[in-house]
Amino acid sequence: MLKARRRARLLAAALAGALSLSTLAACGGSDDGGSGDGKTLRLWHYEGPDSAMGKAWAEAVAEFEESHPGVKVEFEEKGFEQIQKTAPQVLNSDQAPDLMEYNKGNATTGQLSRQGLLTDLTAEAEKRGWADAVPPTVATTSRYDESGVMGSGAWYGIPNYAEFTMVYFNKDLFAAHGVEVPTTFAELEDALATFKDAGITPFANAGAEYMAQQYLYQLALSRADKAWVDSFQMGGETDFSDAAWTYAAETFADWVDKGYVARNSSGTKAEDAGVSFIQGKHPMLFSGSWWFGRFQAEIQKFGWDTFLWPGSDLTLGSGGNLWVVPEGAENKELAYDFIDITMKKGIQNILGDNGGVPVAADAAAITDPQSKALIEDYTTLAGNDGLAYYPDWPANGFYDSMTSETQKLLTGSAEPGDVLESLQAEYDENVLQE
Repeated sequence: MLKARRRARLLAAALAGALSLSTLAACGGSDDGGSGDGKTLRLWHYEGPDSAMGKAWAEAVAEFEESHPGVKVEFEEKGFEQIQKTAPQVLNSDQAPDLMEYNKGNATTGQLSRQGLLTDLTAEAEKRGWADAVPPTVATTSRYDESGVMGSGAWYGIPNYAEFTMVYFNKDLFAAHGVEVPTTFAELEDALATFKDAGITPFANAGAEYMAQQYLYQLALSRADKAWVDSFQMGGETDFSDAAWTYAAETFADWVDKGYVARNSSGTKAEDAGVSFIQGKHPMLFSGSWWFGRFQAEIQKFGWDTFLWPGSDLTLGSGGNLWVVPEGAENKELAYDFIDITMKKGIQNILGDNGGVPVAADAAAITDPQSKALIEDYTTLAGNDGLAYYPDWPANGFYDSMTSETQKLLTGSAEPGDVLESLQAEYDENVLQE
């Protein structure tokens, strides 16, 4: 039954893609530089102005306008969730920007590429040297085959940076409660218990967005290997009743019962969790390197640092979000020129010195010690093939499925086994396969 429904969905998606291509072809084709006047670059991204990417790309806009006299950059800041939910509709209309930041993975960039809504960047990537500048590990999420599965095929996105998850911790709270930085999972759970006994909820969390599902996936990764990851992410098969998923769901539910993660965080957003950590309300936050620059800029009242999830060879991470050029973009050549500028050493070094993980920086030019340590952690993970992508990538709509099912673990409205059974059904119905 599930296989029949999956075939029906894939056929519908293929038809949608054919219709999209037909519509776009009727509008003038896609192999040129676009139909615009070359005077305006419409740019969308969702990085805050204080983030590493926000600072680097602001400088890139200035360099672009200086090197393109008479051309104006019309920048619109969008929210991650906003683009995540509306991109297919916007890109299939006459409102598409010339260049935008978009989430990587099968269910996002892969889906849009399969539907013909994104420009094949292979020729530009080779001509302009992007294909050589992006390390192979990072390029995995830039290339998609005809089915929209990442890892091979044409280039549909160019990443400026890489990212990975880690535990951010409040050094002052650790010292005040006599907690050492955990080096094993048992020590991590001892730390959680110590803070809870002191009346402090140890982990900041956001159940209404990506954060809670990333705790769940990290727990599963701590009992998994790379073959498990590849099967889940790219092979189209996973068993949500296996030891890794079962351990993850049961452990996360247990942490909620013990108060290590607040039950009332089921409705909070990532911004809420990040701000609560900045305010010193929680000693730990498990999330991605995209917070690093902001924490450097905004945390003034206490010391903080990071450590990798103890007892796990794998963690969430990949190349960063992608520059994509919509198939319907009016000024594609300008978009390619802007990407080119963001890949230059100067812009990459700004990114690296402000808490980002650049893909093409001059490592010797990064001067901030905390940023150098961040980049070294990433280099270690990437060198050990320890990046395991994100749990919502393998299947269409799986971000919402992971969010809603993890919320049930937070509220206690479903048992771990029931949650995993629901995830299995959603995955099997919507997973993308080669």
